[in-house]
Amino acid sequence: MRTEITEMFGIEFPILAFSHCRDVVAAVSKAGGMGVLGAVAHSPESLEIDLDWIEDEIGDRPYGVDMIVPAKYAGDEEGGYTMADLVKLIPPEHKEFIDDILRRYEVPEFPKEVVTGVRGFDSFDEAPFSAKSAGPQVEIALAHRASFLANALGPPPQHMIDAAHDAGRLVGALAGRPVHAERSVQAGVDVIIAQGGEAGGHTGDIGTMVLIPEIVDAVDVPVLGAGGIGCGRQMAAAMALGAKGVWCGSVWLTTDEAETDPVVKEKMLRATSADTIRSRSLTGKPARMLKSAWTEEWERVDTPAPLGMPLQPILSAEAQRRITRASHNAGSGAEKLAGYFVGQIVGSMNRRKGAGQVVMEMIEEFIESVESLSTQLEV
Repeated sequence: MRTEITEMFGIEFPILAFSHCRDVVAAVSKAGGMGVLGAVAHSPESLEIDLDWIEDEIGDRPYGVDMIVPAKYAGDEEGGYTMADLVKLIPPEHKEFIDDILRRYEVPEFPKEVVTGVRGFDSFDEAPFSAKSAGPQVEIALAHRASFLANALGPPPQHMIDAAHDAGRLVGALAGRPVHAERSVQAGVDVIIAQGGEAGGHTGDIGTMVLIPEIVDAVDVPVLGAGGIGCGRQMAAAMALGAKGVWCGSVWLTTDEAETDPVVKEKMLRATSADTIRSRSLTGKPARMLKSAWTEEWERVDTPAPLGMPLQPILSAEAQRRITRASHNAGSGAEKLAGYFVGQIVGSMNRRKGAGQVVMEMIEEFIESVESLSTQLEV
């Protein structure tokens, strides 16, 4: 295939695969698309390890790194909070509510020999999801061969854009509204990912079918379609709307290479497209995820509202670790609470397959779709 995206990155297919799993990133890059590693949960040391491994696996093929640096962040006015500062800001009633959930669902505590940090963020020196924590990630990505740096929450910081461009790399940003895309392009971004509300993780509320053409018409850089895209027909639809390629995340979560928790992966394989919800319960910002007892608890009218980012993820991180550790016990409260970010495409993710197979099936179905449409113009 030949589009502006394949030309920019030197790839065979305009399919960018966002994943927190390095094995998925490598598999998609080797299949002709381009893997993009989600770095938000990586410490600088673990990011170094994973990027070294990816480069050994894929050779000269391109790959990218995705970060989360929100446009608005608690403590920005004061120059940024430390982790210790943020922990002090968490209200006691929220901590009590988390403890109450774990108690009612009988989630076991960590054994004494298991060392836990401050609500699960013990590997972070700086506050998570902040420009300060992303700084070392940018430096590491640029010290490696990452071709593309993307920011998942608004325009990337100017220093990130400038550093990437100085190193000859490209920069992208996700956008849920045309005005967000325009701001990112004004800041110097090379690629916009137009992500509709069907997507997993942080997302707005405008559907992909409406959003893609709005953003294509609003900016003069290549646009990737995202949100509810996991097969060739959906890829063809996105490109018919003006996208030059697609950005897919959820579809890789049930692949053979994905490190998705086995209990959650099984839930996804059984889920329908109606089994997701946009919830602030994990990160403090609206993010689409599987419905679970956890999301139900935070939707109750008699419970405290989720905190903003980054307080909510700091609050919930250790509880999520305990839930994951115990969720393999069938019928347990931990199993009921277990969940993860995923988009509405989960209703079609009902077969186990390799990431490379997903790529090839998407391309085959894309070709069939385009050929089918072309016959409708024959006279």
